[in-house]
Amino acid sequence: MRKRNLFLVLCLLAGPVFSQSVPQLGSNRIKDVVAAMTLEEKVKIVMGLGGDTWTNPKEGKPTVIVQGAAGCTYGIARLGIPPTVLADGPAGLRIVANPDNADGTRYCTAFPTATAMASTWNTEMEENVGKAMGKEVLEYGCDVLLAPAMNIQRNPLNGRNFEYFSEDPFVAGKMAASFVRGVQSQGAGTSVKHFAANNQETNRGSVNEVISQRALREIYLRGFEIAIKESNPWTVMTSYNRINGFHTAENYDLLTTILRQEWGFKGMVTTDWTSGTDWVNQMHAGNEMIMPGDKKQAEELLKAVRDGRLDEKVLDENISCILEYIMKTPSFKNYKYSNKPNLETNALVALHAAEEGMVLLKNENEALPFKKVKKVALFGKTSYHFITGGTGSGEVNYKHAVSLQEGLENAKYKLVSPLKDYYVNIIDSVLGKLKNATKEFGGDKKFAIDKMIEINLSDNLIDASVKASDIAVITLGRTTGEGWDRKENDYFVLSNAEQEMIRKVCKAYHAAKKKVVVVLNIGGPIETESWKNYPDAIFLAWQTGQEGGNAVANILSGKVNPSGKTAQTFPVKYADVPSSSTFPGEPAENPINSFYNDGIYVGYRYYDSFNIKPSYEFGYGLSYTTFKYSDLKLSSTTFSNKMNVTVTITNAGKVAGKEVVQLYLSAPQNKIEKPVQELKGFAKTRLLKPNESQILTFTLDERALSSYWSGISSWVADAGKYEVKIGTSSRDIKATTSFNLDKSIVVEKEHYVLQPDRYVKEISITDKK
Repeated sequence: MRKRNLFLVLCLLAGPVFSQSVPQLGSNRIKDVVAAMTLEEKVKIVMGLGGDTWTNPKEGKPTVIVQGAAGCTYGIARLGIPPTVLADGPAGLRIVANPDNADGTRYCTAFPTATAMASTWNTEMEENVGKAMGKEVLEYGCDVLLAPAMNIQRNPLNGRNFEYFSEDPFVAGKMAASFVRGVQSQGAGTSVKHFAANNQETNRGSVNEVISQRALREIYLRGFEIAIKESNPWTVMTSYNRINGFHTAENYDLLTTILRQEWGFKGMVTTDWTSGTDWVNQMHAGNEMIMPGDKKQAEELLKAVRDGRLDEKVLDENISCILEYIMKTPSFKNYKYSNKPNLETNALVALHAAEEGMVLLKNENEALPFKKVKKVALFGKTSYHFITGGTGSGEVNYKHAVSLQEGLENAKYKLVSPLKDYYVNIIDSVLGKLKNATKEFGGDKKFAIDKMIEINLSDNLIDASVKASDIAVITLGRTTGEGWDRKENDYFVLSNAEQEMIRKVCKAYHAAKKKVVVVLNIGGPIETESWKNYPDAIFLAWQTGQEGGNAVANILSGKVNPSGKTAQTFPVKYADVPSSSTFPGEPAENPINSFYNDGIYVGYRYYDSFNIKPSYEFGYGLSYTTFKYSDLKLSSTTFSNKMNVTVTITNAGKVAGKEVVQLYLSAPQNKIEKPVQELKGFAKTRLLKPNESQILTFTLDERALSSYWSGISSWVADAGKYEVKIGTSSRDIKATTSFNLDKSIVVEKEHYVLQPDRYVKEISITDKK
């Protein structure tokens, strides 16, 4: 009896010990895990590790997990909470390729930039790129890829345009959603960025973007809305700038009212690195994670809780969201990463994506593909040092990038000397002087040739090249990057040396009845109108990652038929850009406010509505074959809820090819002004053999018909006649039909938020009239 009583006493004594055991993330309720944290731990977990992300402390446990990663979240081992790793990567994972004390290298694949990917108009291809990139994230021990970047290409001088998809939010949203699905299918997360209106780099941390509610909803938020609703990203990253008076990371209406309540976002919101000024307001706004974090911010949050400016319940809610994110991660699931992703397989993915994103802008007298060409004269420094992508967070540390020189030689073309030797010797000399410069993270050696002025050519060298070659190829390059915008005269227009090279080479080759091809290795539109009549062909290669040189060679040779189309407009001159007079803001030398006077008229919406002739319109691109459009049909002539649109595409040429088909919708101009047409659907055919056809189907819903009415905070579809236009570009419409909407429809009612904090006068079609 005594033994039994003693056992009962021991059980009673032991009971409270078990009930007071520390809760563990994944085994206990998140609410209980949060309750077990000290206030200091709560403050630390809503921000990153700061400098400990990149440098181990002199004493204590190492904190660097993946060298070169952008940030880490705070771990609390006693609660079963691991740190997680966030790394840059719009065009490939960005980490250190040769980390200290590592067994081997950590090279990553450089994929085509977002601008190039948008030019594929192929969401399946974008998803495949996302899958390949996601696998590298997973196998190199990271948890979240800080991508995709999907701001609008409002102005061609924006330094980060190469990271963004398009001037059109529908294209941006659809491509971003595909990318997110691809990455996250591999078990890694994404961070859709930069939310929102990060459309310039000048004074990006403080500039106030003054935008009407309608322009925000239809242009600058719409792509994010599509991506959030269609792909459910793990995280969203806020932007540096202010919108209508408030930093985005401190804006409750943006992050809670719109992102969470209207769009249903369930993930975590993080700041961009060091953005914003009021960390307490960030907590209140619904920006759960402050990156990269520092002691000053921690002290401010602790003080705010203690003096009542920050309710600890708000902190708890934000931490709960962070813990839900952590539970999804490979780090929490203890994934055993290999540090050995299949880079060879991913290089093939990068190659095929590059091939589909390149755009043939001009092809007179069938200059392309090459015919009876064996010897090529390769002009321009960029031919020998191809630009894979931009600088800053969009940079990738790859093992090797294929130049156009190498690509053509891989395709068995002979590059004539002494022209080749002339360029190679100069480039080697420049790089030799920088032999001690790092190749990683913006090192001088990596970008030295990109930033050089064009190399001058003597008449004798050009004449010798004419005699020794069958055709001339000239490459023009432009480097762009984070942190700085471009100037019209040193980026958008060609330099005197570039113009002279084109004129002299074209004159010499044409005199010998030989052809000239210009290749554009650029991150966004430049001026082409003044010189495009000189060469026989112009080929837009974009910045297409490490396989760019091979991809160009495959298309020039005819091995691959070009199928890319521009997802932005190439204006005749910079003054034609609707934001040219106000970019990057006022005062021009040190902008405080940037007034979006262009309103909803961004890109083709402006050029088409105001009848401004572009050099190359939105959606433009040539092929080595031709396509016939036929049998355009609607499921009904009267709209009700949804409508299907079908069209038959037939390869009417002599070689196999793919066609990008675009659906534009012209809405009735009733109570509010609208663009003359807007893109509402797109699709890319499979590879069609000659005479082969494919039927494509598009679906229009009520939202596709609607415009945003600021006065009633609603998306409204006007009653009247809607014209459906199917085209190969915004200005090359192949077939049209129409349907009627009998009564106006209030499609969605939104909140009245984000109104401008000062007057912005927007352009209007009525002004044109």
